[in-house]
Amino acid sequence: MGPLRSKKRRPTFRRLLKTSDMKLENKVKNRQLKQQNVAKKQRKEQKRMRQAMKGAALQMPRPLETYRKRPEEEEEEEEFLESLPTDMMDEEDLQQMTAMARKASFITRDLSSCGPVHSSKKRSADVVRSYEKIPRKMAKMEEKELIQLLPIKDKSGVIPRCIERAVKRHPNEVEEEEEEEELAETLEQEDNEGASPSFMELTPEQREQFRVQTLNIKKQRIASLASAIISDPLNNMKRVKELRGMMMEADPSVAVSVRKMVMVSLMEVFKDIAPTYRIRPLTPAEKNTKVKKETQQLREFEESLVSQYKFYLEDLEQTIKDWKQKKRKRSQVVSFQSYRSLAEVSVRCLCELLLTMPHFNFHNNIIVTLVPLMNDPLKTVSDMCCDAFRKLFQEDRVGGASLATVRVISGLIKSLNYSVRPEMLRTLLSLRIKEVEMKKDLEATATKKKFMTNKEKKKNLSRMQRKWKKAEEKLEKELLEAEASESKEKKTKLHTETLNIIFLIYFRILKKAQKSVLLPVVLEGLANFAHLINLEFFDDLLNVLQNLIQSGDLTNRESLHCIQTVFTILSGQGDALNIDPMNFYSQLYRILMRLHAGAPNNDIIIVLRCLDAMLTRRRKQVTLQRAMAFLKRLSTLSMHVMPNASVGILAANRATMHSFPKCDFLLDNEIQGSGFYLPELDEPEHCNAQNTALWELHTLQRHFHPVVRRFAGHLSHGAPSDGSSALSVELCRRSPLELFEDYSVKDMTFNPPVAPPASKKKDQFVVGAALLDDKLQKQVDSILNAAEDSQLDFTAAQH
Repeated sequence: MGPLRSKKRRPTFRRLLKTSDMKLENKVKNRQLKQQNVAKKQRKEQKRMRQAMKGAALQMPRPLETYRKRPEEEEEEEEFLESLPTDMMDEEDLQQMTAMARKASFITRDLSSCGPVHSSKKRSADVVRSYEKIPRKMAKMEEKELIQLLPIKDKSGVIPRCIERAVKRHPNEVEEEEEEEELAETLEQEDNEGASPSFMELTPEQREQFRVQTLNIKKQRIASLASAIISDPLNNMKRVKELRGMMMEADPSVAVSVRKMVMVSLMEVFKDIAPTYRIRPLTPAEKNTKVKKETQQLREFEESLVSQYKFYLEDLEQTIKDWKQKKRKRSQVVSFQSYRSLAEVSVRCLCELLLTMPHFNFHNNIIVTLVPLMNDPLKTVSDMCCDAFRKLFQEDRVGGASLATVRVISGLIKSLNYSVRPEMLRTLLSLRIKEVEMKKDLEATATKKKFMTNKEKKKNLSRMQRKWKKAEEKLEKELLEAEASESKEKKTKLHTETLNIIFLIYFRILKKAQKSVLLPVVLEGLANFAHLINLEFFDDLLNVLQNLIQSGDLTNRESLHCIQTVFTILSGQGDALNIDPMNFYSQLYRILMRLHAGAPNNDIIIVLRCLDAMLTRRRKQVTLQRAMAFLKRLSTLSMHVMPNASVGILAANRATMHSFPKCDFLLDNEIQGSGFYLPELDEPEHCNAQNTALWELHTLQRHFHPVVRRFAGHLSHGAPSDGSSALSVELCRRSPLELFEDYSVKDMTFNPPVAPPASKKKDQFVVGAALLDDKLQKQVDSILNAAEDSQLDFTAAQH
């Protein structure tokens, strides 16, 4: 038998070829890495050489150590020189001999002098020494690339082949190296300038001139870097790091200005180059997969963009923290007084990024940084942050950013035990939840279009009709999908969570901090979102609001907000509740007489909203006595408020007279029952308003405002809808709130403007001292003539 065959299978040619390819690839990679390492070493060595050359240029010759003689030796030397026989020598010969003796040897030389000895002999040596100090420029080795060729198969096996080719360097890399060299040269120049006289030794005028020149250079540098980044962000992300490094400017004369400019410039750069989507980190599997060169370049750009943006936000946050914690840096380049202005610029940059880049990374981090600053004692910073979040709420269409902000606000208020500024809670009134929820309610109540099933189509339609119906339904579905840009379910979910947090904040304050400064804002917020409150909270909330009003601790505006909240609830989902809000009618009736032109005019807006909910919408639950009492008191109120408030109140009276036509009893002088009208009584049901008349309308017909006069004349005729006393179409179609805003007098000007008086010019100009009446003119002339003829004697009267 032959020898035993090995059980191991011999590798096939394909396997050998595959193995050799892998080895060749590894070899190529190793060679490329070696070439890169050699290039890096060359660059590092060149930098070291530059630094050595810079150090050699800055080195100055140091003087030798001075040798001070003892006073005894100095005296002995003077005595010895005096004792010398100088009578036989001239003075010039003596001086020459002394100089030659000093230059004779090293021992007799004066060590205090630092001048070179035998300088003529050492010139050549100095030249050689200075030449040796100049760094050598290493010859740049040409980078080569290995290109694999097709292998050759021989008896011995597979023979790989490859050739070397010079690598063509990208022009951007050449430019980067040139820029590095230029930067190194500029640094050398700055260091050389630093050797010049110090900044403090200059005069104030020279300091200012030097500061302006330095600032101009920095401005040009910032502008060039920013323009280069914006023009080609994919290849110039390294310059973002260079620009960010200028935020640590060390020159105290321009440090504050340069840092501010860099902050604003980087903000504009990131706004310009940031994509319109959130960049997520790559998974390990995605990093290991091979992609196209363009895709890899885009990934590197996104990664560097996110990292630089993160570092920039951290720098801004650190600037604010240093100002808040009152820290001073060791270098003390920037004074503590300047940290406030730097912090304000940082806050402004963060607010701008919050509004313009809500889709990008680290948006929640910006929210967490800015929300505590809404409660800052510095008013400029607080107002800046509140305005930014107010705009964010108004522009947020989906609700994600609003939900994140409300969560942070809720946690901050709870941690500070409700001792925050009211402006923080007032920003919540700008949320767009009311508009979106109204659309949602309308869509829920509207009848949805039902598509026919297959059975219904086969039963009721022919084959051709079914075909047309299918195409029509497909088109309608596509239109509906195009209409809904955002998911309605997602919106509803986010808004529901946001509302739950808002009501949690409001109910906590009503329960634990009723006497805090936040109560007016809470009541205003409840009035704004009252139509969205769950039915389960209605009974408890009504009891709390009633107790607050009856306590008497609330102002007029706070009480009006409570009343508005109650009637907003009752006119919406609370329609099904059997509650008689008679007490709230009496409270509003009593508050009306406290309002006047001296009080804030904005309270009339809340009154008009309450009247619309209490009298117009609930007219079936309101008695005629109550409506007549409100009509009489509102007419009285319209006489001592601002003109735009008078217009709004009279428009509300017109709506009341249309809702209760029997109120025209108040236009007659006849008494409709027993008793007398009691204007001081605060109960509208028992004041006997039917026994009075609206005499205020006749007074208002002489008002200076033309619209007030028009409304007063219209109401005095019973508010007719047609005829000579009817209002114009423009006034009829506008609501009381719209009229109040249209005729506002915020700028302290008449609205509409008052026409100037007509000029009264005389037809004939009388020359001289002449009167129009002839008889009077004759009498005056006779008196004047008699006075001229008679001579007055004042002495006669004394006797």
